Amino acid sequence: MKFTRNAKAQWLGSGKDGKGHLTTDSKVLNNTQYSFHTRFEDGDGTNPEELVGAAHAGCFAMQLSFVIGEAGFTPDELSVEAHVHFEDGSVTAVTLDLEGKVPGIDMEKFAEAAKKAKEICPISKLLNAKITLNAKLI
Repeated sequence: MKFTRNAKAQWLGSGKDGKGHLTTDSKVLNNTQYSFHTRFEDGDGTNPEELVGAAHAGCFAMQLSFVIGEAGFTPDELSVEAHVHFEDGSVTAVTLDLEGKVPGIDMEKFAEAAKKAKEICPISKLLNAKITLNAKLI
């Protein structure tokens, strides 16, 4: 399978006082505001690190559901929270907190599936950061 997804950023003004908008082809983001304040302080809008976290959490959850399915189980729920750590101008790490409800699976098989999914998740492979995974069954 091969495809391209598109997103557009528009920035107006200086780095600290300017503002921008993000739009995706799907229009899920449609002139969504981002700025210095939404990135480094507290303001209405999004920021690149939050979007990377959402992409990573979503990709990992979907990848894990495939891996669990290959092992003969069907997840009722996979909940992933991605914590994107930013320090000195770089994304230095991502921590994925995973909670799963998977009937019939034991913790050993669940952890093994989660580890495999983290390693083969396309967004995990994209990021040049330490990625930590914490997994638990609920």
